[in-house]
Amino acid sequence: MKQLLSLIFAVLLSAGAAAQEMAPDVLVKSVTEDVLAAVRQDKDIQNGNTQKTIDLVETKVLPYFNFRRMTSLAVGRDWNKATPQQKDLLTRQFQELLVRTYSNALSAYRDQVVRYRPFKMNPGDTDVLVRTEVIQPGARPIQLDYSLEKSDKGWKVYDVVVSGVSLVTNYRESFAQEIRNGGIDGLIHSLEAKNKSLVAGKAA
Repeated sequence: MKQLLSLIFAVLLSAGAAAQEMAPDVLVKSVTEDVLAAVRQDKDIQNGNTQKTIDLVETKVLPYFNFRRMTSLAVGRDWNKATPQQKDLLTRQFQELLVRTYSNALSAYRDQVVRYRPFKMNPGDTDVLVRTEVIQPGARPIQLDYSLEKSDKGWKVYDVVVSGVSLVTNYRESFAQEIRNGGIDGLIHSLEAKNKSLVAGKAA
């Protein structure tokens, strides 16, 4: 699951500021093709240069994701119990977790081909779904769907569904358990611990 979801970040790296003006399906397609080509050509990423990959994700992926909404959806009803400061901390830690968890897997992508499903959008729509399939040699295609919303800064991804599994709802049950055990602060501390563990693991 983690390796499949890594493509969430791989396919939405920057295509430049002009990409924000594109229609959502055009944005996904143009950036996907640019990024997959870049990953195949980048020997450092292919050889597992974690810090370079993280820097790339942090610099070029984050502008295309609404991590605050993603965090609120993952936390669910308990989000309304959090103070503004707790919401900021949750968003920061969840963002770091996603970046660190999936950035390393970019090096695994070589010969995948992305197929773009027919896209329909009505005039005035501000919330859309862009459907794609990842074709892998010797394996079944992976359905990868993006939920995007339009903001004053362009289209932003707020959820990704991989083979029928939503990224945000995938975390909801474990987050709810953490909150039941230790409240909002308990979830924050748990995310902090996971991020520190990931950092320590890469430093070892």
